Amino acid sequence: MEKINELQDEVSVGERRRMNSWLGQMLDDRYEIISLVGYGGMAYVYRAIDHRLNRSVAVKMMRENASADESVRSRFAAESHAVAMLSHPNIVAVYDVSHHEDLEYIVMELIDGVTLLQYMEKKGALPWNEALHFARQIAKALSHAHSRGIIHRDIKPHNIMLLRDGTAKVADFGIAALESEVQETNGEAVGSIHYIAPEQARGELPDPRSDIYSLGVVMFEMFTGRKPYLGDSIREIAIKHMNAEPPSMIGLNPELPPELERITRKAMCADISQRYQSAEELIRDIDAFLEDRESVSPSNTGQPAEVPDPEEEQEYRRIRHLRNRVSSRVSWLGGCAVLLICGISLGVFLYNFWLRDLFSPAVRVTLPDFVGQNYDSVYAEYRGSYQFNVVYLVDISSAPGTILSQSPHPGRSIMVTPEGVEVKLSVATGDTVTVVPDVSNMDYRSATAVLRQYGLYIEVVNTASESVERDRVVRTEPAAGLEVTTASLVYVYVSCGTQLNYRTVPNLIGLSEEAAISQIENNGFSYGWSQREHSDLAAGTVIGQSLAAFNTAEEHSMIYLTVSSGPEL
Repeated sequence: MEKINELQDEVSVGERRRMNSWLGQMLDDRYEIISLVGYGGMAYVYRAIDHRLNRSVAVKMMRENASADESVRSRFAAESHAVAMLSHPNIVAVYDVSHHEDLEYIVMELIDGVTLLQYMEKKGALPWNEALHFARQIAKALSHAHSRGIIHRDIKPHNIMLLRDGTAKVADFGIAALESEVQETNGEAVGSIHYIAPEQARGELPDPRSDIYSLGVVMFEMFTGRKPYLGDSIREIAIKHMNAEPPSMIGLNPELPPELERITRKAMCADISQRYQSAEELIRDIDAFLEDRESVSPSNTGQPAEVPDPEEEQEYRRIRHLRNRVSSRVSWLGGCAVLLICGISLGVFLYNFWLRDLFSPAVRVTLPDFVGQNYDSVYAEYRGSYQFNVVYLVDISSAPGTILSQSPHPGRSIMVTPEGVEVKLSVATGDTVTVVPDVSNMDYRSATAVLRQYGLYIEVVNTASESVERDRVVRTEPAAGLEVTTASLVYVYVSCGTQLNYRTVPNLIGLSEEAAISQIENNGFSYGWSQREHSDLAAGTVIGQSLAAFNTAEEHSMIYLTVSSGPEL
């Protein structure tokens, strides 16, 4: 109930009234709405009683702003009926698809458990056998859906439910992508960017291999406790999905078997042709790995009996880690004793001049977790031990002075040098309020330039208009005159005339940044921004573009550039 109260605090009074208005109502003389479970950009989710079968169910009802769009309603109904045909133990079941008055709704299995996201937030990196147990079940769910022509399009920890017996169930097949579209239309942030496949980031249509890429990212996070690609903006993360190589998983988790890193990296390969071509291929590699392990240790079958309590598991891992450290040190010292039996005096000599320094806490330190703390407090406490290199970032959700990230990561064992230990911190500057300027009816190129001067990010959205001239701004969201924080995302709706037009993406590789921006605008596209990377080409030369050259894309689509900063010294 406390969680629902927090959710309702985030919405308007009118929206809250609409959500609560369904409580106690009966749908189709069958489903009695009992309580609100949650809500998203597209739907409310309620706990209900199916009086015909006398069982608890979940009812997902379209929000009024989504149901007003006839195309969304028809797609919602079509996809829901298709998903209702799926029947698999690792997929949240859809029991019924119907409508009440003008609102569409679906009736689903009510899950008593937690999401994979909630589970990882408590545990961090999972033991590899437990993570593999979940990954295999997700892959089985994908295999079943793909065999029936259904692509999920939004695989992420938020959409994976974990039952107490260790079963993983994938939720929202075919529906999650619709929710993302509605969220984008409403100007809300879409939380899938960390798991999106490169082809989806480029605006291309997804296929089953896109789901496999997203599962690979989820596996990376389960094995290491962190996402593969981080950044200060959605654009930066999207470009990393398309161009960057994920960090070493074994470097982040030395206990991870190398074969699991190979499987994960193949699943999330940016080149779709080098990725697993089906979920069955991924399952075969997982099973082959488990069979090899089973012959060595039957406890590593990757099939835990149930989802363990996070706090008990964390304590167990801590004790096991300490026991292993003690055991390894005892074995090592015993070996030294066998080789160096030269009497007590020699042992004292070794302790004073070697072992004492080796295990002294002054030689290595374990880096604390500074994220979420106030920088001034951290600096006052640790300035004698660490040298802080601070980068200030605008973050609308964090209080001024809050530490957002750190490098090296918490928990790393760091060698102390005479210069001390250097730690890079990203610190929030807090909210800086600005007013959205009125750019309506301006040429979209001029409008984006004006908005950038106000410190705002821009996302161009095409819209048909009978009254506004083509290439001119119809409106912005948030609207002109509203107060927003600096670095907020503003959607700029640009007229494409009476119908949507497509253009050929120019080849920008090898041009100077200035020439590339000119080409983008002259060809009817929008320039997003540039990121710098080291390369052998001269500084200022374009070495990457977010939309592939010679393909067709909607006019006004935004193109982001990767520009050479010259060779790395």
